[in-house]
Amino acid sequence: MRPLKHRLRFLPVLLMGLSAAIVAGPLMGGRAFAQSQQQAQPTQQPEQQPAGQAPQSAQLANGLLETAVADLAKAKKDFASIEGDSKEEGADDNALVALSGRADELNRSVAAISARLKPRTTEIDARLTQLGAPPKEGQPPEAAIVTQERDRLNAERSQISAVTVDADNLVAASNRLVMQLVEVRRKLFAETLFKRTGVSATTFEDAGTAFVNEGVEFSTAVTSWIGFVVKAKLGSLMAALFLSLGAALIFLSGGYRLFRRYYVRDENIENPPYISRLSVAFWSTLIRTLSLVAFLVTSFFFLSNFNVLRPDIAPVLAALFGFIGLVYFVGRLANAVFAPFRPHWRLVKLSNKGARSLSWCMQAMAVVNGLDYVFDRISESMGSPVVVTVAKSFFAALLIGLILIAASFGSPILAKNGNPDAPGRRWPHGMAIILRVLGTLLIFTAFIGYVGLARFIATQLIVTSAVLATMYLGFQLGKSVSRQGVFAETIIGRFLESRFALGDVALDQAGLGAGLATYAVALMTGIPLILLSWGFHIQDLELIAYRLFTEIRIGNMSISLVGIFAGVLLFAGGYLVTRWFQRWLDSNVMARGQVDLGVRNSVKTGIGYLGVAVASIIAISAAGIDLSSLALVASALSVGIGFGLQNIVSNFVSGLILLVERPFKVGDWIVSGTSEGIVKRISVRATEIETFRKQSIIVPNSELINGSVGNWTHRNRLARSEIPVSVSFDADPQRVMDILLELVRDIPKVLRNPEPHVEFLRIGPSSLDFEMRFYLSDLSDGMEIRNNLRIDILKRFRAEGIAIPYPHQELHIVRDSKRGRQTDLLATTNLADSADGPEVVNEDVVKDIAPQVEEELPEPLEVRSGTRRRGKASAQ
Repeated sequence: MRPLKHRLRFLPVLLMGLSAAIVAGPLMGGRAFAQSQQQAQPTQQPEQQPAGQAPQSAQLANGLLETAVADLAKAKKDFASIEGDSKEEGADDNALVALSGRADELNRSVAAISARLKPRTTEIDARLTQLGAPPKEGQPPEAAIVTQERDRLNAERSQISAVTVDADNLVAASNRLVMQLVEVRRKLFAETLFKRTGVSATTFEDAGTAFVNEGVEFSTAVTSWIGFVVKAKLGSLMAALFLSLGAALIFLSGGYRLFRRYYVRDENIENPPYISRLSVAFWSTLIRTLSLVAFLVTSFFFLSNFNVLRPDIAPVLAALFGFIGLVYFVGRLANAVFAPFRPHWRLVKLSNKGARSLSWCMQAMAVVNGLDYVFDRISESMGSPVVVTVAKSFFAALLIGLILIAASFGSPILAKNGNPDAPGRRWPHGMAIILRVLGTLLIFTAFIGYVGLARFIATQLIVTSAVLATMYLGFQLGKSVSRQGVFAETIIGRFLESRFALGDVALDQAGLGAGLATYAVALMTGIPLILLSWGFHIQDLELIAYRLFTEIRIGNMSISLVGIFAGVLLFAGGYLVTRWFQRWLDSNVMARGQVDLGVRNSVKTGIGYLGVAVASIIAISAAGIDLSSLALVASALSVGIGFGLQNIVSNFVSGLILLVERPFKVGDWIVSGTSEGIVKRISVRATEIETFRKQSIIVPNSELINGSVGNWTHRNRLARSEIPVSVSFDADPQRVMDILLELVRDIPKVLRNPEPHVEFLRIGPSSLDFEMRFYLSDLSDGMEIRNNLRIDILKRFRAEGIAIPYPHQELHIVRDSKRGRQTDLLATTNLADSADGPEVVNEDVVKDIAPQVEEELPEPLEVRSGTRRRGKASAQ
């Protein structure tokens, strides 16, 4: 007893050590364990801090939190700077746009701080869950190390929560600042647009004097700039010009060489189809304009980066390049739609004179509006009075209004006889009224002093209308290309057909894709141009595009179009790799190893489903879709989905069982219910069986699992075949058996082991019945061999004089002596294949013959059935 007591004395110590080891085992790392051991006392809870501030403790929990606090402090300073700059007076739209960009960048950086802390918060919550709640009153105390660890984790979590709350508050404040900047920009735009200026003779006199002075100052500035460049920046100027010429060679000449076949009119075609005219009009306008714009932008970029431009010359040159691009764009569009000198390529029904007049009107309005924009930049660069800008915009609006009114009195519509050289007809009444109203509105708005509004309307009439017309051409072209059978007649369609030998279906699908691509090009080029003409800046468009492609929020879920596109690409890549691996494994590994066809199909199917599942998981992860937010909806719908899809799930699970257990495989001959045939395909939902009549039967997998299935080729293709033979009573049974064995042994495909044999089955009512049984290595050869054997048997029996009988029927008439009447009793003998059973009277035959007997006899007949002996009648 004393040794036992001595051992029990150390039991509490062992239990405490075991509990400490269990608690300390799953710790996140050795660092946390060491810190908990070094602490002499439990970690004190941080003191209460004001809301919105990070807790100031003697020591932060880890380096990640320290970095987050430092980044948050820097973000607060940036926010204070942005907020101070936004309150300054006299800020223009460009400055406000820059502040909005800074605030949005600050917002993203602060949101990234919170995102970096979330994984650590998740780790702490998981660890606290492992530690459990502290013991309540009356419960045994826990180990000191557990208490210290819980207190440390709670302190760190409190610090992270405070930093996260502070970051969220800063994000909300930056969002409010962005909205305030947007509101300020909107008010500034409205004030500029609806600012009224007095228009009088004195205004134009002052504007004329200031305009002359502006011209002198501008010429002096240009002369001094040229002299400065020639003396000090000649090398930079030559380098910039050389690069600009290279850009022109790449964009203009390269675009012409690459795409000329798609937008150059073929003069040899007398009556081109409408889709060809649409294609030439859209692509000639878009490609040539984009090529020129790319050349102008790169030229300005080179001149700016080589420090050739001065601050007073740079905006004027940018305005001049914009003027060139606008006039060229409007001219290309007018030439594409109206085709003044090529009536057979014209898209609208206009006369030649009307097409030329409308084309000149559009180009004249573009020139007037572009010059107004260039002069405005000159006045701004030279610091001219506002009255100069007002006078220039007034005359520009006046000229554009007069051009619209003059165009409304023209006769551009094609004559009724369809001759483009004949005098045209007037505008429809509604169209003429619209042109006159617009022209009068411009002139009236300018005269009452709203020159800025008149200038804005004139710009939108030219730029927005031209862009919308181009987009409309793109939509019409996409619609035409998407029609069935149209894409095959285009240049690209004929090239694809000859190069890749595509069929009609493939070309039709390619036409649908080409139509959608045309829609996308029209939208992606038209919408930014319209937004820019309506007062948006490039930074605004960049911000919109960034949010559109990276931060689309639907409730609490954030969706990224870039992530979704990357996910789709990853899924497509994973799917293609899976298919390639399936083909490689089947043709290079399993085929060379002479693996069974069913095994090959099961392995291919399993790899296919595994690859698609992995590709789906990777794609969803890359798309950034958080499926945890859909858990509540999924749990609510799980019951309904389970009841609605239980058959599908059952078939799916049954398909997996079939692929794993392989009770039958592809190529097996199976019998299931009323279906019999060869297994062609096993999927997770159903199995395809091809009957011998070449009919495909789709059988759900659950029926094959739950029902009985006969498989002729489960283990091998060995099968027994039988041929029944009947001979007359005069034949020698032994001779018949010898002849049958001799015939069957002469067949090479009949197996010798097991040995073929002949069974003497029965002595039938009209024949001696035999059955020849033999085995084949491949049951698919059975039909041919049985057919040939039957022919050989028939020939040999005829040669040997062995007769093959046929069944017969006998009719017996019996007189009933007791009643004194005749009764016809009809007895029939059954066929040879049922002679083993009792011989019964065929009641159906009796029913047919009995009425005839009743007509001959005075009294009714009694038909009795029973057994009889051959050659004698049964009497009652």
